Parts: sequence; C-alpha cells; structure tokens
Amino acid sequence: MAERVLVVGSGGREHVLAWKLAQSPQIQQVLVAPGNAGTANCGKISNSEVSVSNHAILAQFCKDHHVGLVVVGPEVPLAAGIVDDLTAAGVPCFGPSAKAAQLEASKSFSKAFMERHGIPTARYGSFTDPQEACSYIRTADFPALVVKASGLAAGKGVIVAKDADEACQAVMDIMKDRAFGSAGETVVVEELLEGEEVSCLCFSDGSSVSPMPPAQDHKRLQDGDLGPNTGGMGAYCPTPQVSQELLQQIRESVLQKTVDGMKEEGTPYVGKFQLSVWRPRVLLPLLKSDLYEVILNTMNSKLASSAPVWHQDSSAVTVVMASAGYPGSYKKGVEITGLSQVQEMGSQVFHAGTALKDGAVVSSGGRVLTVTAVRPSLEAALQAANQGVAAVGFPGAVYRRDIGHHAIAHLNQHRGLTYKDSGVDIAAGNKLVDMIKPLAKATSRAGCNAELGGFAGLFDLKAAGFVDPILVSGTDGVGTKLKIAQACGQHGDLGQDLVAMCVNDVLAQGAEPLFFLDYFSCGTLDVEVAASVVGGIAKACEMAGCALLGGETAEMPGVYAPGEYDLAGFCVGAVERGALLPRLGDIAEGDLLIGVASSGIHSNGFSLVRKVLERANLSYSSPAPFGRSGQTVGEVLLTPTKIYSRLLLPILRSGAVKAYAHITGGGLLENIPRVLPQELAVDLDASRWSIPPVFSWLHKEGGLSEEEMTRTFNCGLGAVLVVSPLDAQRVLRQLQAHEEAWIVGSLAHNLIPEFTGWAEPVVVRNLKHSLLNAGPAPSGEFVEQNGGCHGDRSTPQKRTRVAVLISGSGTNLQALIEQAKRPSSCAEIVVVISNRPGVQGLKRASLAGIQTRVVDHKLYGSRAEFDGTIDRVLEEFGVELVCLAGFMRILTGTLVKKWNGKLLNIHPSLLPSFKGVNAQKQALQAGVRVAGCTVHFVAEEVDAGAIIAQEAVPVLGGDTEESLADRIREAEHRAFPAALELVASGAVRLGEDGHITWKSNSQG
Repeated sequence: MAERVLVVGSGGREHVLAWKLAQSPQIQQVLVAPGNAGTANCGKISNSEVSVSNHAILAQFCKDHHVGLVVVGPEVPLAAGIVDDLTAAGVPCFGPSAKAAQLEASKSFSKAFMERHGIPTARYGSFTDPQEACSYIRTADFPALVVKASGLAAGKGVIVAKDADEACQAVMDIMKDRAFGSAGETVVVEELLEGEEVSCLCFSDGSSVSPMPPAQDHKRLQDGDLGPNTGGMGAYCPTPQVSQELLQQIRESVLQKTVDGMKEEGTPYVGKFQLSVWRPRVLLPLLKSDLYEVILNTMNSKLASSAPVWHQDSSAVTVVMASAGYPGSYKKGVEITGLSQVQEMGSQVFHAGTALKDGAVVSSGGRVLTVTAVRPSLEAALQAANQGVAAVGFPGAVYRRDIGHHAIAHLNQHRGLTYKDSGVDIAAGNKLVDMIKPLAKATSRAGCNAELGGFAGLFDLKAAGFVDPILVSGTDGVGTKLKIAQACGQHGDLGQDLVAMCVNDVLAQGAEPLFFLDYFSCGTLDVEVAASVVGGIAKACEMAGCALLGGETAEMPGVYAPGEYDLAGFCVGAVERGALLPRLGDIAEGDLLIGVASSGIHSNGFSLVRKVLERANLSYSSPAPFGRSGQTVGEVLLTPTKIYSRLLLPILRSGAVKAYAHITGGGLLENIPRVLPQELAVDLDASRWSIPPVFSWLHKEGGLSEEEMTRTFNCGLGAVLVVSPLDAQRVLRQLQAHEEAWIVGSLAHNLIPEFTGWAEPVVVRNLKHSLLNAGPAPSGEFVEQNGGCHGDRSTPQKRTRVAVLISGSGTNLQALIEQAKRPSSCAEIVVVISNRPGVQGLKRASLAGIQTRVVDHKLYGSRAEFDGTIDRVLEEFGVELVCLAGFMRILTGTLVKKWNGKLLNIHPSLLPSFKGVNAQKQALQAGVRVAGCTVHFVAEEVDAGAIIAQEAVPVLGGDTEESLADRIREAEHRAFPAALELVASGAVRLGEDGHITWKSNSQG
C-alpha cells in the first residue's frame, strides 16, 4: 500500500488524477509537483516544490518522504525518461518508458509504427524539408490538408487547412517560422478524413488492454466547430453515435495491435495511452473503480483479470474556460471567483492554468480551468456544466456552450421521446428496488416477512405476540441535515437518522416499533445514492427491531436541484392497552428524571447550525473545533441519531418508567412537558450530564442564549425518563450497562401561590456554566466520580495522544481503537504506523478515521536509521504513548531509552514465564495448567519490562498451539485496552527505579 503518491505535472490532467487518487482509502496523501491552485492544500492533496526535471533528486525525495508511487501526467517528462530513471532507482512509477512514450512524443514515429504493424491510419508523409512537404500537399491524389508538428506542442501543433495553399502556409509557419519550436523540425502531412472523430483511450499493462469509454473532443475555439484550432475546448463521454460493434473493432484492430506491436519491438507499453490533456477530466469522473488499484493492476500485469469498472448509466461533460485572446496572446493574473458555488451545484472544477496570489485564484495560462458535470443523461450533464461555467466569475473568459452537440443531434435524430427523456428513469427505479430487496428481507421479524414489490405491506399482530394492542404511528424527516450530507457526499447514515426520529417518537407511547416505510424523492434518481440511503434505513431497522415493509421512490424532474433529495419516514408500533405511556395519573411531584445521552445534535436544529457555520466561515471539510481530533466539521455534524428501542423497551415493559420524552425538535423546553400533567414543572441541573463539545461551540460562536439552546437542541440528552425515587437507581444501573445516563433533575409543583397562573414548565439550572465547561458528568444522582480520566468535570483533561505500531492484521489494534472510541476513554489514537505496506491493520485504522504511516524496514540500511524514522513520525504527531500491537521488529536501545515509560507491549504468556517467540508452544511443552497474556512497559531486554496488567487463560486437556493461541488472543483484546487506560489516565506509570507506581486513589 502506498500511503503517499506523487503526481508529476501542473495542469488539469494532474488535478483530476490527484482528485481521483485521493478518493482511494488506501492513500493517505497525494503530492502534486509542481501543481496549481486547485491542488494546493485541498484535503489529502497538496503541492510540492521538488524538482521533477532532475530525476536523481526526485528519486531521493521519494525515498526520503516514503512516496510509494509516482504517477506522471505530461508527455514531456515521459519522453525524457522519467519512468526509466525512477524505476531504476527503485521508485515505482506509472507510465510508459521513454521509448514507448514515442507513440505520443513523435507523430512521425507513431505513423511509421502503425504502418509497420498494419494498424488503420490516414495516408501520410513525413518531412524535414518544407519544400518537399509542400510538393507532397500539391501532388497527392487525396486531400493532404492536415499538417502536424511531429513533436510535442501542448496539443496545438495540428492545423486542418481548407485548401492546399493554407496547408503549405502551415508548413512554412511550423518549419521556417518555428511556430511550435523544435516540435516542428519534422512535420507530418496527413489525409483529411471526413466523419465523426472519437477518442478511444485505454489502460495497458504491456500485454492486455482495458478500454475506457469513448469520448469526443472539441478542438475548435467557438460554437459550431468554428474558429482556430486549440488544444481542446471541452469533451463529453460516452459517445452514443459509436456502436458497441465498432468499439470492439477499434479494440482489436487498433488498441490491442498497438500493444502487441510495441511488445514485439521490445518496448512494451505500460500505462495509459492516448490520455490527452482534457479527456481525463471527462473520463476519470466516470471511473467506478479505485484508480489507485487500477494503476497497481496495470503495473502488475493484472488487467486481464481485474479490469476497471465504469459507471454505465451516466454521461460526463467537460467545458474548458480559456483566457481572452487564447490560442493567441492573453493576459495572466485575472482573478477567478465563484468556484465553490460550482461544487455546491454538484459539479467539479479542475484547474489547469491557475495560481494562487494573495490568497486568491488567478489565471496563469491559456486554458485556465474546466467545469465537469456527471449526470444520468448527456443533455443534463451539458446543462449542469454550462450552469457551472455561468457561476464562475472569470472576466473575459472564452468557452463553448455546445459541447456534445454532435451526440445530442444524433440522439434526437435516431429516437423518439421516452419517459426517460422527461427525466424519469423507470429502469433506474427498478434497479434500485432489486438492490434494496435483500436489504429489506434482512429486517424480517415475527409478524412480517418484509417482502417488497406488492401494492401494500402486511403485518400480523397476533403472530408478533400481541393480545390487546393499540397501534401507534409516527412520521418524521431529518430536516436540513440532508443539506450537509449531500454537500459531503455522505448518505448512508441518514437512514439511521430517519429511522431513529420515527422509532424514538413511537417509543414515547410505550410502543414496540413493528414496521417502517420510507419516502425518497429527488429530481434525478442516482441509484447508488438512493441505495446508500435505503441501505442505511434497512440497517437501522435491524437495530431498532422493526421490519422495512415498503417505501416510495419519487423521481420528480424540476422539483429538486441536481444532487438534492428529500426523505420522510413512517413507523407503526404497538403497545398492550395496559402498558400505554405516559401514565399521567401516576406521575407525581418528587419523581426523578433520568437523561439518556444523545450522540450529538441528532437531527434537529440544523438550519441554525448552518447559519452559525456561515458566520464562523467554516466549511464542512474544515477541521472541527469540536469533536475528536482529526474529525472534520461535516463528520461531527453527520454523527447519526441514536436509536433507543432495544435499550429502552425492556425497561419500559418493567413498569418502572412512568413517562418517556424523546428530545427532538423543540429541545428540552418543549418535549418534556408533552408527557407531563400540566400542574407539574421540570427542574433540570445541567451540571449532572455530559454536554457534547459541539453544543458549547454553537453557544459561544453563535452567541445563542440559554433559552435558544434548550428550545432548539437536545444539549446532550436524547431521551428523558420519569421514574419514582424508589426505582431510580435500579433503572439507572440498567441503562448504564449499555449507555451513558444520569439522574438529571426532578418534578416539582407548577402552580405559583401568589398568582393563579403557571410557572415556567421547564427550568434548566447551571446550563451556561456547563456549556462553558463542557465535559463528562457524574454517573449517579449525586457528585460521584465516574472513574474516567477527567477528574473535576468543570475542567476536562485532554486525552493522551497514542501511536500504535503494527506489522500485520491488527486485531489488538482493533481492540485499542474500540476502547479509544469510548467517551470515557483517556486515550486518543492519532496515528498507526506499520513496517509493512498493505497489511489489514492499516485498513482498520483508515476505516476508523485514524491517520496511517508506512515505514518499511526493508528500505533502510540499519535498525538505527529505521528507528530514527519511527521516532520522527512519533514526534510529528505529538505522540505521548506508544503501543506495540503485533509489531514484529526489535527496537534499538536508543529508541527504548528515549521513550522509556511510554512504550507498551503485549506478550502471549504470563511473564516472566515463556519469553520470546512460540510462547504457547513453550507453555504446552512445560505442562503448565495456566497460560495468559501480559501487558508491560518495554525495556531494552526483550519481554523484561515492568508488568502493567495480566489475564490468565486456563490450558485445557486437548489444547493445541492454535486453540490456546485463539483463547489468549481473546484475553489480549481485554487486557491491552485496560492497560492502555491505566497508563493514559495516569493511574499507572513507570517509576525511576523501573518498577510500577500507582496513584493512591486508583489502585484496586
């Protein structure tokens, strides 16, 4: 696995390559050298100033910075042998060798090559003398009107003349006036071919080819294919006028024959060929596969068995915005605005000739940027791209508005209107139903088999065990949280939000949720997005214990903007007549209120949240000033709403709960009174529960009053239960076995004696103080410490920054990750370092949102050099504590001494017995009856450090090394997280004498 990739180049092609590579979960960082304004500090992508012309310097840079792959965009460095030189230096590089690159670098070479191998091509002549070229033009028995500079001319070295005089003048301009410099020392004069032009690109591993969808360029400057020739003013993909039969013919007679010919001549072509400057922007957005994996398969000759997958039901259009005066002289430094608006419209901007100046994006070339749109139809993609262009503020910009006009004319000519032409795709809808049927089926439960496809759904209450039920229904949506999910492209968790909002409402009547229906509406159905949302709904239904019985998908063109959709959910539950909540007659003054923790904002108040973000000038991709380290604003805000049904149903059925309030829209002030008699008021103490940091930030940044906070948000409480004082502690213990919960207040009489009116129904004391000092709260009714690392709840202590070193699958790493996720944990895993690339543990870390680094020991000449790099990475991340979790390297004494008391290791025996390797084998050979695992501080002597924690595992009569190792591994997954907490919290530390020191109030 390459944790860091370098893309060579500064144009739009390099921007789209970096953009696509950055989408791979296997890539930590993409460097672009030299890059442009679009690749400067954009998420995973950043620019590098390393010299790409000096290949020796570049190779050393890649080794020093652990660049695992170099991807070369421009033809010039390819022709200069960058791939040959980097590969020889041991740096993996994607692209053809210098000899193979002649296919692009020399038109004279490529024409001769095609002629040698019988590959169809226009008739031609190649010349170094202008007079001979002109004579050929005038005497040829075909229209020899296409004049090409043989070398690389930035896509502009081709002139299509209208007659022989103009063609001869082009020859003179190129060869005598050197219009294209040395690229024109040789010219190729070609036959003018009439008909549709199509670009067929492919990946090649030297033997096999994997074609990309066909695309069509627009070379002329102006609409209608008028004006001078350019390097390209846009493109679209795929091309409907090219049949599958013709594409197969092109594959066999052109693409495969080219690869075979190169291989036959001893210069196998590995990489992508015919990948021109502008086509990647229209092709790569349609690539469904991980580009990084495609590149690895190409380099490892696996294309035949692992062909790239492309989106089949979409079209892409790219429109180029060029400087005024292009392709002639033009002004640089023109400021460009509105780029973020294009992305909000669901299109993508790829930079080419741009630079940053005083924080602003300015033009620095002829073709400056492109707007690329992907939509279900070509017409919709062109419309979206043109709308994106219109949103860009670029004074004097030149661009075409008719990209794809050949294809649109072809489509209009060859078929009549269909329902799909109006924007409704029945086939896409059917495909969605087929995708979600098994997801719904998985939610089947007693009373319902969750089969989709009928006109209505059925539920058998008797089969579900009900005797005298009352049906309870609820409906809700997720509000403008949708806007954040759509902007972030993260749709899956919205399903849990939708189910939670409905299920938690039904619970308020004491009802068990039985079945759920969803409504998904959009302007244009994106099957993958819809499947992601409905898949999340199905998963959430399983969590809630209800069946996904049916739903409606409504495609309504013109009602929603591109990329937008809306959601609604409907839940039906049932409760036995005698168990209906709230029990208003039983609720009395003095009853206690138990609050159950929310996961954050849940699904209410997001219009206000977005307004605060706007005031704070924060984007969803910004590092979150709240939440856990490394999270973005969008990631924190999209934390899904908690579903309380499985947690609360057993407690509600016990009869101990008199009422339950779901803290939804209206916050604490409006939801709790909904389940209470009018004569009772609520007295809450905000110091008794944990308020998530996001609420503190909203309060401070938005200047929100206490009333606004409690009327809009849940402030950390997703549910509030009303119980008698006698039942409170029992219910609290039941809740705390699975979830954070606190006794947060009580009920008092509401009538004010001096008047005949009612007092405020809800009073929240200590809210401002708690918001300003957000942190963990006591676990019980009174001020009892919860045993976590936070001490005084008004001054939360920062978490200890932890690195985990691994070499393999990372099962112990997973246990540590799960522990660090706990709100009460004192540890924060900030980086995972592996000495081996591509191991499963790195994937586990990436999935958990933890940064990773690969420090491959094979690349270092000595242990000291390897350890020095490890040390630098630890310093880079500000690490305070290091866990060795299956790390198969012995650290040098220098590193161990520096990190003395901060290095933890786990060993599969009860130390000091059975040190070193094969501990289980040693234990079995010794005949011991008890084995186990030990977590200890690392010392210079192997497995000899002070012991922090141990867990015993009995040795059974029939144990083998494998069976004993499996049970010890389970013990490790308990012992290592426990030891991590002891050290991270400060409860245990290594004394100066090398022995364990315990805090007096923590031992035992």
